[in-house]
Amino acid sequence: MSEESKGKRPESGTEIAIVDEWTIRNRIYIVRGVKVMLDFELAEIYGYETKNFNRQVKNNASKFEGEAFMFQLTREEFDQILRCKNFTSSWGGSRYLPHAFTEQGVYMLMTVLRGELAIRQSRALVIAFKAMKDFIVENQSLLTQHDYLRLSMQVSDTKQTVHAIQAQLVEHEDRLNTVFTQMSDTVRRSELSPYMLDLARSADDNHPKEFLILNGHPAKADETYIHIYSQAIQSIFIIDNYVSIKTLRLLQDVQSGVTVTVFSDNLGNQLHAHDYADFQTEFPAIQVDFRQTCRTTHDRFIVLDYGTADERVYHCGASSKDAGIRLTTVISELTDKQLLNGFRGLIKKLMVNPALTLR
Repeated sequence: MSEESKGKRPESGTEIAIVDEWTIRNRIYIVRGVKVMLDFELAEIYGYETKNFNRQVKNNASKFEGEAFMFQLTREEFDQILRCKNFTSSWGGSRYLPHAFTEQGVYMLMTVLRGELAIRQSRALVIAFKAMKDFIVENQSLLTQHDYLRLSMQVSDTKQTVHAIQAQLVEHEDRLNTVFTQMSDTVRRSELSPYMLDLARSADDNHPKEFLILNGHPAKADETYIHIYSQAIQSIFIIDNYVSIKTLRLLQDVQSGVTVTVFSDNLGNQLHAHDYADFQTEFPAIQVDFRQTCRTTHDRFIVLDYGTADERVYHCGASSKDAGIRLTTVISELTDKQLLNGFRGLIKKLMVNPALTLR
C-alpha cells in the first residue's frame, strides 16, 4: 500500500491535513481585502514539505504572475495573522514570510499539482467549497466566473430541475462569453475550466446531471459522446461548425489507432491552437485532423468508420460542447440506407475541403 493511499505525506510520513469545511474556514484569511490561503497550510493539505510545494509553484511561475494569484506577505501582515491564530501546523516560526494564494491561485494549483493524492485533495477542497456557500457566492471573480456559476448550480442543495439549470445557463451565456474574452489573456480555459468542471462532477454524485436524448431515451450527455467515440474501430468524423476544447476532450476514450477528423469552420473562434496543443499533451495518442466545412452543412453529425461495414452515422441536435447545457439535445442514429447513401456524397465533398488552421 502506497504512502498516499495510507493518507500519509509521501515526503515525511506524517498525516496530511483532513480537508473539510471547518479545516478550510480556519485556513482562510483576509489580506489586502481578499481571501487567501497560506503556502505552508496548502502544502500540508497536499502532502508536501513547504519548500517543495513552493518549488512546484516556482516551476510554473508563469501561471501565478500577479497578485490576482499569489503574493508574499509582509512581516506586518503575517504578524497580524499570528496574533489572531496560534499556529500548530508545519510552519516552524522561522523568519520566512509565507506566500498567500488567492482564490484564483488555489484553483490554479489544482492544474499544477499532480498525482493521486493531489487529485483526491483537490476534490475534497471542492466538496468543502460546496458546503461554504458564501465562498462561492461572495467571490465570483473574473477568472473562473463560468466555473463558479456551473459549480454552484450543480452542487446546490436546492431541488432544481435539469431544465431550470439549463435556463439559467442560457440566461447568462451572453455575459459569460464576454467574460471569456476578457479572461483569455489571464489564463487558458483549456487548462483550468475543464479541470474545474471534472472536479465539480466528482465532488458530489448527487448533483443534477446534464442529459440528452439518445435514440429516444435519456442519457448522460458527456458520457454518451465519450461512449459513441469509443466504439470507432478505424475512424471518426465530427461535423460541427461550433467546436471548443470540450469537443476534443470528449474523445478521451478513443481506441488506439483510430483516426479523428473534425470538419468545422470554427465559428466564434472558440477552439485555439494552444487548446489543441494542451489536448495533445494530455492525450498524445489521439491526433486530430482539422478541415473546413466551407459552410457546406449547418447540422452536426458523427460518423464512425466511414466507408466500412461497421459504418455508423449519428445526427446531433446541438454541438457536443453544449450537449445537455443550452437546451435538450437529441442524438439519433441514421439507419435508412437511401439517406445514408446521400449522406456519403456530403462526406466526399467535405474530405476535399482545405485544412482548418487554428489560431
